[in-house]
Amino acid sequence: MARPRNPQPARAGDPPSSRAGNPQPTRTAGLDDLDLAILTELADDGRLTNAALAARVGIAESTCIHRVRALRDSGVIAGFHAQLSLPALGYPLQAVIRVRLGSHNREHVRSFHATLTDIPGVLTAFHVAGADDYLVHVAVESPEALRDLVLEHITVHPAVRQAETHLVFEVLAGRGVLPPPAPGTRRPPPASRPGPPPAAVPADRTKGPTK
Repeated sequence: MARPRNPQPARAGDPPSSRAGNPQPTRTAGLDDLDLAILTELADDGRLTNAALAARVGIAESTCIHRVRALRDSGVIAGFHAQLSLPALGYPLQAVIRVRLGSHNREHVRSFHATLTDIPGVLTAFHVAGADDYLVHVAVESPEALRDLVLEHITVHPAVRQAETHLVFEVLAGRGVLPPPAPGTRRPPPASRPGPPPAAVPADRTKGPTK
């Protein structure tokens, strides 16, 4: 299922507290309840047609397409992507690898960044504060593939001092950053309507009247 990405980049004229690193509630970005309703529907199903989306939130199609275009132009909707099933693709095993660097030399860090983004199987890498320097989310075919990924791509890097692997039992999706839309701005999907009654079968005119 395609879902929109919804980061909130800083805009020209925003107060300093709303810029990156100091996020503010969504409404300070100039979004109203209708915008939130549209974003919520697209987050549920990014494949909705404009007509279906307009019906869901109860507005005219022309208004809906204008609103979506404005959300894309402003960067609130950064894009759409397909949500892939990793097991169906042959990658049933996921893990989070905690990485600590032994050297924080700028060149070593840049080199490790480049290495991470080029490792097959890396889904997401977070550069974090705290005891660990990186949290790396990976998906692989098997325990052997996980071992090879860690030993051949991560621990061999000269900047890495320690790597600790944690298997993922289950991935739980959170509700995200969007606040719930105001009552009345998000309508339930229209109920399925019964189809037209079957057409009457014309009489067979080759036969005479029944006696």
